[in-house]
Amino acid sequence: MAFVDSGVKTFQPADYAVFACLFVVSSAIGVFFAVKERRKASSRDFLVGGRQMTCGPVALSLTASFMSAVTVLGAPSDVYRFGASFVLFGVAYTFVVISTAELFLPVFYRSGITSTYEVYLEQRFCRGVRVAATLIYMLQTILYTGIVVYAPALALNQVTGFDLWGSIFATGIVCTFYCTLGGLKAVVWTDTFQMVVMVVGFLAVLIQGCQRVGGVEKVWDKAQAGSRLEVFDFDPDPLRRHTFWTVSVGGTFTWLGIYGVNQSTIQRCISCKSERHAKLALYLNLLGLLVIVVCAVMSGLIMYAFYVNCDPWSAKYVKAFDQLMPYFVMEILGDFPGLPGLFVACAFSGTLSTVAASINALATVTFEDFVKTCCGPSDRAGAWISKGLCVVFGVACTTMAVVASFMGGIVQGAAGGLALGFVLSLWAGIGAFIYSAPESKSRPLPLSTVGCQNISLANATISPLPTETVSPSLRPSLAEHWYAMSYLYYSAVGYVATLIGGLLITFLTGPTPVENVQPWLIRPVCNLFCFWSEEYKRMCWCGVKHMDSLDVQSQVSHTQERPKDYDDSIGKETNGMGQSHDLQKACHANAGFITDTQL
Repeated sequence: MAFVDSGVKTFQPADYAVFACLFVVSSAIGVFFAVKERRKASSRDFLVGGRQMTCGPVALSLTASFMSAVTVLGAPSDVYRFGASFVLFGVAYTFVVISTAELFLPVFYRSGITSTYEVYLEQRFCRGVRVAATLIYMLQTILYTGIVVYAPALALNQVTGFDLWGSIFATGIVCTFYCTLGGLKAVVWTDTFQMVVMVVGFLAVLIQGCQRVGGVEKVWDKAQAGSRLEVFDFDPDPLRRHTFWTVSVGGTFTWLGIYGVNQSTIQRCISCKSERHAKLALYLNLLGLLVIVVCAVMSGLIMYAFYVNCDPWSAKYVKAFDQLMPYFVMEILGDFPGLPGLFVACAFSGTLSTVAASINALATVTFEDFVKTCCGPSDRAGAWISKGLCVVFGVACTTMAVVASFMGGIVQGAAGGLALGFVLSLWAGIGAFIYSAPESKSRPLPLSTVGCQNISLANATISPLPTETVSPSLRPSLAEHWYAMSYLYYSAVGYVATLIGGLLITFLTGPTPVENVQPWLIRPVCNLFCFWSEEYKRMCWCGVKHMDSLDVQSQVSHTQERPKDYDDSIGKETNGMGQSHDLQKACHANAGFITDTQL
């Protein structure tokens, strides 16, 4: 397929200078923390910042990691093609953050663990489940991180001619460099700087884009005329790509895996100096997520209004929808030296943040779940091993980025129960990759080329992207149902399959005796819904002596059940009156027995 030269400008020296500053400053932050923390030689300081982080930087770090190039480049293009229903992700993010802060975080924080799989899965189930979960997490993270590295490099290469492989290797090297030198503190503070770059880059596009279209009112009118503002679709069909139910329900399951139990997120939360700081970081992060969603949707609507009469993909100015956003940026900001470089730095900031957090998280789970359990190194040796693991996983993620060059678009991309859920999710995902969903389910909105010049497609209104990659006669029946399921339900399928499989196996083999379930491992959902009645709460605990049902004397008797490496300093909190309250002295030796009213 031949592509037309659109005449859009490419990078200027000022753009390269702005772009280079991102890498220089990020590397400098890593060097700063390497020097500042040189006397703190333990793996604990390196991997979780000594658990002394405050909520502000952690909140910005969480938001920056979410705002990867997948979001910066993919989300506006999704809105451009399918409409503003993407804004409904705000509903899913709200559910996810509340669930994480109130259900998952207290268990992980109070247990004093470093790896999310380190103690919980092994003590609640068995070592086999812990190892399986760790290996699956490592595989998934390396795969995802490779795509995150490849995405902005490809976009930059296509619209500016910047070397694709140079971008990939530069990203991998810089991330590995500052993550290895400065540990989690360098990752968090670098994310904070990168978040500022991302916000400024997005604002530049929004302001100039609105001005070029003629104002917000014209953007709104054109988007409405093009059916881009039809947000609320309550069709329960699970095969539809984006409806209220697929986004709010399916999106909640998808992102709960990223927030609720993901090592990268939990690791930054447990690095906070108190549980209160960790919760506040999550809620501040929610505000950031909502702002990002609005920015992404507005960018997509502005881009549609700008190209309402000449779709660049239909006109063959770009090869893929993922290239629309950088193409749009070069067209509206090309006359302002440095601003295109600022936006590309915005996309790469999200990439650096995500990759660095992933490298740090991979090093943590490997050290805690494998190295530490096998050889138990000293603090100094553990710190050096952790640094070495950062290098190893930096290389692995960069290598995966090369493999990702052969993949498609960038937006979709208990032991028995775990295996079943993993297999079903993988089956549905691979099937959808081979057999794309029919237009009757994905419903791409029409695009026009009536305003384009010197192309054969002028005066045409078309629906982009052929959806049949395989002849209809060769498509299996599963392609019309199972493979056509909305990508947002993949995580829900995995969750339900894992739950059902685990319950069936438990029914056949017998449940774990309640006296063998340690109270600090339990955070009942019923506590949120039966808050008015202690009696109803206890009924729902199924005989497990949850922390809210234990008195002080009982708490003392369980002091030996806390994790081996639990740091007593975690038990120190500040009460609502600003007075120091040492929970150890109050006989709350296990942080899992802290009542909610004391936090």
